[in-house]
Amino acid sequence: MKRVLFVFGTRPEAIKMAIPIKEFNKDINFETKVCITAQHREMLDQVLNFFDINVDYDLDLMKPNQNLHDLTASIISNLRDVLNSFVPDYVFVHGDTTTTMAASIASFYSGAKVCHIEAGLRTFNKLSPFPEEINRQITSRISDFHFAPTELSKKNLIKESINKKNIFVTGNTVIDALLYGIKILKENPPQSISKLDNLISNKEFILVTGHRRENHGQGFINICKALEKIASLNKNLLIIYPVHLNPKVKSPVNKYLSKIDNIKLIDPLPYQEFIWLIDKSKLIITDSGGVQEEAPSLGKPVLVLRDTTERPEAVKIGTVILVGTNKKNIVNETQKLIENKQLYDKMSKLHNPYGDGKSSRRILNHLKKNI
Repeated sequence: MKRVLFVFGTRPEAIKMAIPIKEFNKDINFETKVCITAQHREMLDQVLNFFDINVDYDLDLMKPNQNLHDLTASIISNLRDVLNSFVPDYVFVHGDTTTTMAASIASFYSGAKVCHIEAGLRTFNKLSPFPEEINRQITSRISDFHFAPTELSKKNLIKESINKKNIFVTGNTVIDALLYGIKILKENPPQSISKLDNLISNKEFILVTGHRRENHGQGFINICKALEKIASLNKNLLIIYPVHLNPKVKSPVNKYLSKIDNIKLIDPLPYQEFIWLIDKSKLIITDSGGVQEEAPSLGKPVLVLRDTTERPEAVKIGTVILVGTNKKNIVNETQKLIENKQLYDKMSKLHNPYGDGKSSRRILNHLKKNI
C-alpha cells in the first residue's frame, strides 16, 4: 500500500483538493492523509466541513501580519516533522499558493515524489499574479507528476522541458467540486440560503469578488468607482459583493460603496453559499482564478478584473473577458452584457474548457498506472 499525503492551506486549494481526497480515500491501494498549513483559517475550515474532509495534521501556521518570507520558512520547517512521521511515497500539492511552493520543496527534501494538481498554468509575467506565477514555476521544476487541466497547460510544461510522459491532462478538479456542491445544495439546502434569498428578493444581480494583491490601492479604487457607475445605470439590478477581510480591500469598498442602495456589501461566504450565488447570478465580476473556471459550468459570463490571466483558454473561447481595473472597460463590458441579450446568451452557452466533473478520477487512475 502506497502512502499519499495531500498538503494545502487556503480555501481555493481545499475546494480543488476535496474530491481527489475522496477518490483516494475510497481506494484500497492507498493510505491517504491530509495536512493543512491553515494559510487561510476560518474560510478553510468551512470548506473542510462542507466536504466532510478529515485533517490528520493541522500546522495552524497563519499569524497576524505574517509576510511571505516568514510563511515560506515556517511551512518548510513545520512540514519536516509531518514528512518524517508519515513518510509518504507521494505528496499532492495544488496550484500556486505559498503552501504549494514550500510544500513541494519540503517534500523534495524528504524524498517523496511530488504530484502537482492544476499544473502548467502560466502568464509568463513573474509579477502578475504575484507571487503565484513564480510559485507555480518552482513547483513545476520539482514535481514528478503534473496533472494539467488543459492541453495548453500541457504545452506550457513541455516548452519548459518537462518530460511529457509525466504530464497528464485531466481537466480541473474545481468543476468536480462545483458539481458535487450544487448537487448537495439541491438535495439538502442549508437554512442559511434563505437569508441570501431574502437579500436578493427575486431581483437580478451581479456577483462581485475581489482580493488580489496586484489590485490593492488605485486598482480597487477604480473597481469601486466602476461598480458605483454600474449601480447608478441599473437601478433595478442588485450588486452583491462578499467583501474580502483584507483591510486593503475592505477600506476602499466601504468608503465608496457602503451607502449605495442597490449594492449589498456582505461578509465573506462559506463555499456552499457562494456557489449558490454563482448559480443564481446574472453575471460575475471578479479577479478570482477559480471563479473563471467555475462560472462557465453554470452558464455565467465572467468579467475578469485583471490584465493577465493564467487561464487563457476561457478568454480564447469567450466565457470570460479581461477588463483589468480600468473603470471605463469595466462599465462598458458590463453594460454590453446587460443590454445585449444576444451577446449575453451567446457567452452564457459556451462550452466550459476546464472540465466535465471527472478530473479527480482521472488523477487517481493516472497515478495507479504509473506507480
